[in-house]
Amino acid sequence: MSRAIWVVYRKEFLDAIRDRRTLFSMVVVPVLVMPALIFGMGLGAAKMVMKARAEIPKVMLLGGEQSPNTMTALRKLSTIEAIPATADYTNLISEKKVRAAVEVPADFDAALARGEPRTVRIYMYQGELRSAFSTEPVEQYFRALRETEVQRRLTERGVPAAVLHPFEVRQMNVAAPKKVTANLLGAILPYLIILFCFTGGMYPAVDMTAGEKERGTMETLLCSPVARTHLVLGKFLMVLTASVATTALSLTSMGFSFMQAKQHLLGGLAHGPGGAALAMDFPSLVAVFAMVLPLAIFFSALQLAIALFSRSAKEAQSYLGPLTIVVIFPAIASLLPGMELSPQLALVPILNTSLICKEILAGTYHWGYISLIFLSACLYAALALGAAVWLFRRESVLFRV
Repeated sequence: MSRAIWVVYRKEFLDAIRDRRTLFSMVVVPVLVMPALIFGMGLGAAKMVMKARAEIPKVMLLGGEQSPNTMTALRKLSTIEAIPATADYTNLISEKKVRAAVEVPADFDAALARGEPRTVRIYMYQGELRSAFSTEPVEQYFRALRETEVQRRLTERGVPAAVLHPFEVRQMNVAAPKKVTANLLGAILPYLIILFCFTGGMYPAVDMTAGEKERGTMETLLCSPVARTHLVLGKFLMVLTASVATTALSLTSMGFSFMQAKQHLLGGLAHGPGGAALAMDFPSLVAVFAMVLPLAIFFSALQLAIALFSRSAKEAQSYLGPLTIVVIFPAIASLLPGMELSPQLALVPILNTSLICKEILAGTYHWGYISLIFLSACLYAALALGAAVWLFRRESVLFRV
């Protein structure tokens, strides 16, 4: 690295760490705000679910005029509060005054004794948490009643109960723990890395370009005996540092928060589907960061070029704000079912990195795609950096009014 570039980088770095706003966006937000959000949302969701579970729901009993046995058993359930029937039960459920309603056929008891099929209907508010919980005790009662009736009929006919279960089907996990973890986290982790990578360098890029225009320090900086290419490269390295640091701190704090939340909020749950213990492969994480680095360079250079083109910090933020949506869209697209790597998608910026990171986290290394994506990302980064250098050399851009 040229000494001039290092001097510019050191100057911008010192200015950044002296600025409370920069420190807040680089350190406070990823280290403190993200864990607080995870713990706060996790604790709030856990309390809400526990409260809904503990509630004794009001369930309206409909019909069953000639089925006293079933209606009496439902009224005796300690997990629900049975209330008399009214004609407007659908409105009451929609208004959350009643959580659910169960309609029992009038001759249900007699039909059950005769072996004739009948349908019990449970009315609920689909998508409403407490309504869904209120249907569980009713469904459990009728499932138990059905099992008892099946057992009775089999016994009367001298048929063993085992005839209903001639064999068992069990799911057995064969994937390694790191693959199970990658399958669970591989969809969201690349998205978070890309998001943090972009947002981490946004404020420094605006402050070191459009901000200097507003403060009137750009002219003083241009009068220094430093080539403009060195000036822009020094500023670029500072934006890249902020981007990488924000990403690393955010993921570290989120990982720590996830482990703490899993231990304290999920009761020490440490197994994934099929009973496989969760584990994270450190070399895969290193490989993911290596693949994201050219993307971080691309983001940093792009943000620097856009902020440099702007007349003021407010204008720069109005450009970079909507650009966040453009960046997030390809990352979200990688989460769509059936979205797999192909030679064409390997050349699409952001989307290609997100897709290959999912594969790497799962322990699958497609070296052909990795090489193609890494080289294309480096090319895009070089073009963005070249655009930033070109803009910094133009007087019409530096002194736009």
